Amino acid sequence: MAGLLPSHPHTIDNGAGERLTFVAFSRDERGDYIECRNSVDPGAGPPMHVHHLQEEGLTVERGTIGYRSDGGAENTAGPGETVVFAPGEAHRFWNAGDDELVCTGFVRPPGNLEYFLTEIYASMRRKRADRPGALDGAYLGHRYRTEFEMTEVPRPIRRLAFPLIVGVGRLLGLHRRVADAPEPLAR
Repeated sequence: MAGLLPSHPHTIDNGAGERLTFVAFSRDERGDYIECRNSVDPGAGPPMHVHHLQEEGLTVERGTIGYRSDGGAENTAGPGETVVFAPGEAHRFWNAGDDELVCTGFVRPPGNLEYFLTEIYASMRRKRADRPGALDGAYLGHRYRTEFEMTEVPRPIRRLAFPLIVGVGRLLGLHRRVADAPEPLAR
């Protein structure tokens, strides 16, 4: 993976009820992956999104996870159960219970996931909201569109408005802090 990342474990907190720890990079017969652990407050969870290149798996340790693939029914899983989302499968998950949801998991291959989510979470904390700031969201969404997409953002905005916002941000010098962002992976 390109770019400089903190050592592991590395925990990020979005300030909106999600904490994610990148535990370690690992390798097995299927290749590279990153081990993760997350903690999600009741009702919290990421919006509908897709990892174009990565498989994501979550095993519930404590609590109840709600999850849905794009176009599918809502489902739940409890302690000991595992949910896996294939590359290219739009999905979302949330804490469907009244207590903290704790899961262990993996993303295979890791790609730029750690960088992308670290920046998204930091933007959410700066904004003190459940979504990143417009400039950050546009920059990260546009730069890493070959790897990740927030499908709740309408396609015309992702395809037309994001590049315009990124251009204005560059003209104004607003993206200096992400000047060393790793290169996106190709699909």
